[in-house]
Amino acid sequence: MTKISENEILLQQPWQRELRAIKLLSNLNYRTGELSKYLHNIACGVSELIGVDWSVVTLCQEGFERVLASSIYIGEGEHVYSLHGQLTGTVIASGCSLAVENANEHPEYGEAPEGYCSYLGIPLRTAQGEVIGTICSFHRQPRRFNKAEIQIVELFAERAATAIDHYHLYQQQCKFNLVLEAEVQKRTAELRAAQVKLVEQERLAAIGEFAATIVHEIRNPLTTMLMGLRYFQKTILSVAAQERLLLALDEGSRLQRLLSEILLYAKPQVLKLCELDINEFLHELLIQVREMPEASERQIKLMPASSNVKVLADRDKLKQVFINIISNACEAISAGDVVELKVHLLSTNKININIHNQGEPIPAEVISNLTQPFFSTKPNGTGLGLAITKRIVNAHGGELSIDSDTTTGTVVRVELPVVVQ
Repeated sequence: MTKISENEILLQQPWQRELRAIKLLSNLNYRTGELSKYLHNIACGVSELIGVDWSVVTLCQEGFERVLASSIYIGEGEHVYSLHGQLTGTVIASGCSLAVENANEHPEYGEAPEGYCSYLGIPLRTAQGEVIGTICSFHRQPRRFNKAEIQIVELFAERAATAIDHYHLYQQQCKFNLVLEAEVQKRTAELRAAQVKLVEQERLAAIGEFAATIVHEIRNPLTTMLMGLRYFQKTILSVAAQERLLLALDEGSRLQRLLSEILLYAKPQVLKLCELDINEFLHELLIQVREMPEASERQIKLMPASSNVKVLADRDKLKQVFINIISNACEAISAGDVVELKVHLLSTNKININIHNQGEPIPAEVISNLTQPFFSTKPNGTGLGLAITKRIVNAHGGELSIDSDTTTGTVVRVELPVVVQ
């Protein structure tokens, strides 16, 4: 004789079962993100209340059911089954509860899992009326399910459907929050960049106004001084006096160049734009560059883009950019060495012009300062050449970058937007 537990005896009385159901329902506490444990408690509660061997909560989508929770251990991993020909498939198709006393005698409802005979399936219906899954109960022996039992499981099914629906909404909200957070970070970065650019423009405008005043005040007396020094060149002086005079003239000329570069750096970059075929532009430029003193006994090779590519640029200012970069590259190498210009189109409607030399590598701490105004590694440099170059490239909507190491040498990259045909 099978021994019946005290709890099972109590649950044989309808009012006791209803009381137990209310207690179980009141103890169910769903917290966002804890769906698995919550559904497991529902599956175990259903099995206890209606006295069946096994209960599962499933999510049904696109012809398949996935077991979300089980009252008994069914192994690790995801458990997914086809709904075709199964009892659960009938519940999903009809959207109604299904109670089968003996599935073996009623194959028209579908097959039960191996070793199980009776079946109770309750659809999980969201507040919008969508059936998203089931609570399925199985028993090894044939048995009937009365109306009270079905109603109890339907109460648990309502709780399970609400929890699953809320969980999916929570997941969607989390994804939306991540997308929103990424967008906010992107917009914040863009805003900061715009603010930095605005501050830089305001700073340059202030510097430009100040520089124009100072340069004007210095240039006039400097010009007068240089005129006087050149006058003395016509007189007969001792060798020592001639040397001092030439030194003064050289320093005066260097000061004039510095004043001109300060004005060039400080004033806004006003571009006279026109379409330039970059291959043709660089080919013509190199004819001029090869005649410069810096390029003497150096080889300058151009590897053009495989197709004609046009950029919208100020011809004179862009010429200034590449003359400065190529001149620096020539100064960095020895006689007989090569400076390479390689042009290639990027997939982002931009073009890269790489100026490469195999001279001594530039230290990393120096590279970060090369485009800063008044920073120079040359004894007589003004430190404004690359700063002006970078400003011109940026004014064209481009980017200037410098990489250097012992393996590849130094590469200066000028990236420019291309004209979309």
